[in-house]
Amino acid sequence: MAATKHAQLIKQDSQDYLAIALLDLLKNHDLNDLTVTQVVKRAGVSRMAFYRHFDTLADVLTAHFTPIMASGFSDILRHAPEEQKLIALGEFFSKLGPTLKLAADRGFEPVFQQLFEANMQHFYAVTMTWDGATPTQQKYWTQFMSAGVYRLWREWLLNGQQESLMTMHDLLAAFQSGTMTALQALAKPTI
Repeated sequence: MAATKHAQLIKQDSQDYLAIALLDLLKNHDLNDLTVTQVVKRAGVSRMAFYRHFDTLADVLTAHFTPIMASGFSDILRHAPEEQKLIALGEFFSKLGPTLKLAADRGFEPVFQQLFEANMQHFYAVTMTWDGATPTQQKYWTQFMSAGVYRLWREWLLNGQQESLMTMHDLLAAFQSGTMTALQALAKPTI
């Protein structure tokens, strides 16, 4: 048992070293310009350690950002009152602003976006009341809104946050409410 725990700690350390090294290199280089050799050299781990855990550099970023995103969304779902969840999401997104900018500038935004949208889809699955919407409608509404929320926050964060957080909250709430109203109208039988 102790050997297993020790092996798990070594694995986690290697993954952490690789993520730290990669993020450090991304400050000055695009993801597509980096090599595994550069990252392992910076991290102080072997290529074997890299390939034991990852196939690509994007996998390192996915492993690094997955718990960060999951934790932020989970905290909001568990601790924010229902009427404050969208505001709490906005605050969380604001904290992610520098990372989103780095992702956009250095070519790893697809990793960031995929994790964001997956967590938004889970958020909507947990928080929405569907009132007669079919499973297909629920699925596509959730995907549509998750992608839309990402684009809205992306624009706001990358363009200097010119509008207030409350303005963004109100805009998002209006989009969410309007699209849900349209979906519910579609779900009602016509006479």
